[in-house]
Amino acid sequence: MSGFSSAWLSLREAADHRSRNAALAEALAGHFNLRDSVTITDIGCGTGSNLRATAALLPARQSWTLVDYDPALLSTAKDELGNWADEARIEGENLQLIKGLAKIQVSFRKADLAADLDAGLGAPSDLITAAAFFDLASKAFIREFAQAVAARRAVFYTVLTYNGRCSWQPRHPADNAVTAAFQRHQMTDKGFGISVGPTAPLYLSDQFKLADYSVQEADSPWNLGPRDEMLLAEVQAGHLKAVSEVGAVEPSALDSWASRKLTGAVIGHTDTLAIPT
Repeated sequence: MSGFSSAWLSLREAADHRSRNAALAEALAGHFNLRDSVTITDIGCGTGSNLRATAALLPARQSWTLVDYDPALLSTAKDELGNWADEARIEGENLQLIKGLAKIQVSFRKADLAADLDAGLGAPSDLITAAAFFDLASKAFIREFAQAVAARRAVFYTVLTYNGRCSWQPRHPADNAVTAAFQRHQMTDKGFGISVGPTAPLYLSDQFKLADYSVQEADSPWNLGPRDEMLLAEVQAGHLKAVSEVGAVEPSALDSWASRKLTGAVIGHTDTLAIPT
C-alpha cells in the first residue's frame, strides 16, 4: 500500500477522532459491555490513532495487536502510545499501558497484508478493526478480507472509509471536476490491486452480508473549518497532486482551484460495524 508519513497521520488525528460516528461507536461498546476482556487486531495501524480512539469503548482488559507494513510507523506508534497512556511499561517488543481504568497490552506486527492476509491477521481475535483503510483496497482484497474475518468469527469495525461526498468553501467552478478527477486517481493501484475508492463502504457491506454478518453503517464526515487550517492546506495540496497526475482538469482551472485559500470542507466518510449472526 502507498505509505503515509507520521506527520500526515498526526495532522489528521484530531479530525479523525471527532468525526467518528457516535451512535455506531456506542453500538460497538454495547456489543462488548458484558465482557471482562477483549482481544483486538488493528490493521494498517499507522501511529496507533485507532487504538487511542477506540480503547475507551471496550472492556477494561484489552490485548491489541497493531499491524502495519511500515516499521517506522510501528516504532512511532510505540512511542506515541507510551506518551498517550497514564502509565507505560516496555516488556520486550510489547507495551503494557494503563489509561484511566483500562489495562492495555499492545504487541506490534510488521506484515504485508496484500501478500499474506492470514499471516497479517494472525490468530483469531474478538475484534478486527481499521481506520481510513479500505478505500485504498481492491475488490479482491476486500472479498478475501471479509472471508478471513468471518472464518475467525470476529466482530469487524472500521471507521473513516472515504465515500466520495465532498464540498469546499469557498466554492469554485472547478470543484466538481477536481473531486471527480481525485476519485479517478484514488481508484488506481495503491498496493492491493485497483482500489475501490469511494465505493468501498458499499462493497464492504455487501461482502460481510454475504458472510452472514449483520451490518450497520453511519456517516462520519470530516467537517473542517478555521481550526483546521493546516489540515485544509494539506488536503488541498494532496488533491492538487493527485488531480495533476490524472490530467483530467484543464491546467489553468486547476491552478485557479488550488490558488484560493480554503476556509472549510466536508469530506465524506462512512463507519461500518459488522457482527456475526
